[in-house]
Amino acid sequence: MEEPDSRNTLAKASSRNTPFPPPAEVPETAPPVDAPRTNPTPNDSETIAPLPDGGGGGGDPPPAGAGRKRRRRRKQFPGMVPTACLRVLRPSSARSASVVYNEKLLDELIQMQINDAGPRRRGRGRPPSSSLRLARELDVEALIAMAVGFPIDSLTEEEIEANVVPVLGGVAQSNYIVVRNHILARWRSNPSVWVTEAHAMESIRSEHRAVVSTAYAFLLDHGFINFGLASAVIAAPRRRLPSLPAPTVLVVGAGVAGLSAARHLLSLGFKVAILEGRRRPGGRVFTKKMECCASSTTPGVVAAADLGGSVLTGINGNPFGVLARQLGFPLHKIRDLCPLYLPDGRPVDTVIDSHLEATFNQLLDKVCKLRQAVIDELRSVDVSLGTALEAFRTAYGFANSSEERMLLNWHLANLEYANAAPLSDLSMVYWDQDDPYEMGGDHCFIPGGNGHFIRALAENIPIFYGRTVTRIQYGCDGVMVYANGQVFRGDMALCTVPLGVLKKGCIEFVPELPQQKQEAIKRMGFGLLNKVLMLFPHDFWGGGIDTFGHLTEDPSDRGEFFLFYSYSSVSGGPLLVALVAGEAAIKFETTSPIKHVERVLGVLRGIFAPKGIEVPEPLQVICTRWGSDKFTYGSYSYVAVGSSGDDYDILAESVGDGRVFFAGEATNKRYPATMHGALLSGFREAANIARVARRRSTMPVMDKVDVMEDPLNLDYLFRTPDFSFGSFLVLYDPYSSGSDSTSLVQVAIGDKSSGSASLFLYCLIPKKNVMDLAEIADDDSRLSMLYRSFGTKLVGRNGLGGAGESLVARIKVARTANLKT
Repeated sequence: MEEPDSRNTLAKASSRNTPFPPPAEVPETAPPVDAPRTNPTPNDSETIAPLPDGGGGGGDPPPAGAGRKRRRRRKQFPGMVPTACLRVLRPSSARSASVVYNEKLLDELIQMQINDAGPRRRGRGRPPSSSLRLARELDVEALIAMAVGFPIDSLTEEEIEANVVPVLGGVAQSNYIVVRNHILARWRSNPSVWVTEAHAMESIRSEHRAVVSTAYAFLLDHGFINFGLASAVIAAPRRRLPSLPAPTVLVVGAGVAGLSAARHLLSLGFKVAILEGRRRPGGRVFTKKMECCASSTTPGVVAAADLGGSVLTGINGNPFGVLARQLGFPLHKIRDLCPLYLPDGRPVDTVIDSHLEATFNQLLDKVCKLRQAVIDELRSVDVSLGTALEAFRTAYGFANSSEERMLLNWHLANLEYANAAPLSDLSMVYWDQDDPYEMGGDHCFIPGGNGHFIRALAENIPIFYGRTVTRIQYGCDGVMVYANGQVFRGDMALCTVPLGVLKKGCIEFVPELPQQKQEAIKRMGFGLLNKVLMLFPHDFWGGGIDTFGHLTEDPSDRGEFFLFYSYSSVSGGPLLVALVAGEAAIKFETTSPIKHVERVLGVLRGIFAPKGIEVPEPLQVICTRWGSDKFTYGSYSYVAVGSSGDDYDILAESVGDGRVFFAGEATNKRYPATMHGALLSGFREAANIARVARRRSTMPVMDKVDVMEDPLNLDYLFRTPDFSFGSFLVLYDPYSSGSDSTSLVQVAIGDKSSGSASLFLYCLIPKKNVMDLAEIADDDSRLSMLYRSFGTKLVGRNGLGGAGESLVARIKVARTANLKT
């Protein structure tokens, strides 16, 4: 394949243009000084053949009895995903043979690099030359960058927007890509340290210092390096923004996106506060302790149960994999074996199972060809994936027997699980638009649950719990966020609430969101997945598998308890989880939990009773109802009929000229419906907020105030207080100067040491009491005096009463008169 010109300079072996030192300067028996360790790569004479078109997701069925990967984000089918082959980083030449990497090799290379494995020599041949080793290092670093999400030979949209190179293409871009990949790979080799620009320069020629500075700044600002929870990262000094004082950002929602954004914003030098409606952080990631005390008949058992997000989907390049390494969390690979059982408890015949899996992939292949015709010829036509699949099944006579239909329905239910939606709601054209970006590697559990991550991410972050945001008001001078009768004011706001909350219209935006964003919110789908989590006295199903499936006769119930996850090896106790997907997940929320427990126990006894295994009564059961949760109204996003991947990008766009930003899995086109997609969206928006803040710091200060002045808002009055001390601001009665005259006091409640934004509370006290408070040494003592000595309680803006509103009105009249004179 002919390589584009933009990749020629650094792809050549000449040391003249490469940012790395000339190979001759490095002994042939060792890699370049301080360069990342190399990984085993094919010998020069070996070429790994590319996979057939389609990336190997379909093709021949596995042999009978082979373990299949029935996992959530595995949606690779013939023709539906770009080939897994990667173009080589260097062109063919006499000095360096071309090597083509497939997805399996990529996984192996990344895993070995993650494990810090040293190079192994194949055969007895002469050791490779230093130039060849350097070429291989560049290739491996490019693969690592690609696993993280960077294109192998071009720039991302964010890099282009950040002007990392003066001209797209050519030598400058090639040099930048190699330097960026090197810095990224170096930090990923040990994410527990803080990599500096000087560290990157140790292996790069000095004349390329400017390129290193640019690449390092981009990776740092956008959270690709030096992020996470390692002690070195947490201890790193916060950077200073060009604007003083530091801008304040109000983050709405303490889910994964909100927590990652807040942590990154604090590291960038912003003041931050999170407003969270729940009494806990994490949002849709929630680990709950299930336990039963010991009795005379049963031992005490306890387990950590993930009610929401539970699986790390693809560990290679996954930022949660980095967090796990930093925190020392072990990873449990989800084993591939997933036996299926018929409604009467008999195991599914492996030959029929393999045949039906191949048939299922053929159906998807035919839908792929149809949708390509739709895209090419009709452009604007879309139907549901379910309609297209059923049409092809009928036309080609697939799965006509009863057992075949049940098996096919199981695969369809698994597809509905992957998308949290009935197939009748999924777009045939764009349902899998994120597949080309899927993280590689194994799917994993974190022993003890993902609550470990949430607790670590939320530590030392200023979060106001029990604050349900109902209104976000924005203008050229800042934002006001309304929650539970209180008003929070900041320079910018980041909205991270789930798409379901936006679709319900729970938050009023003033002014209204742009029409294009409103339409995208309506078009996008927000689906539902529910669970039945059961804690048993013992692990009766055995510990040899992590999943097993159950078939149903009624197609409308195909998603009910179709898949079981065993968490006994990672939860600390005998925990079994049954999944409910598709239409069944919707009906699930309208039925009594007692009925669900009876039904799921019936399914389990039908599977295990024929084996002579008794299924005991569960000690504790939890049935989720994410669709009824007022803070989510669903589970995760999907591409509905009439929608497309572009709607994710539209939802991610900021509004109000950089005043209100949006993050969350539903704003991440590449990684929607995943925990890492939410995390990365938080990093993305923190970088966007920093970019806007830098731009704004260079603009002249505007006198105009247009946050649509609200009669309830007092912030503008307290910008010029009559008296201030500590966190107290005071406004006197302009028409009464006596010591007994009433004063309006505003108190900022918040952790100043963390640079957080403040919650403002108010009270009315005599002027003489103000003087008494001012003489006290600290705010805590002042608050104690206010309550114990004066008998005064702080209230929200709406609690000032008639006397307070009358005083506010007099202050406004006096201020207006002063302005006129």
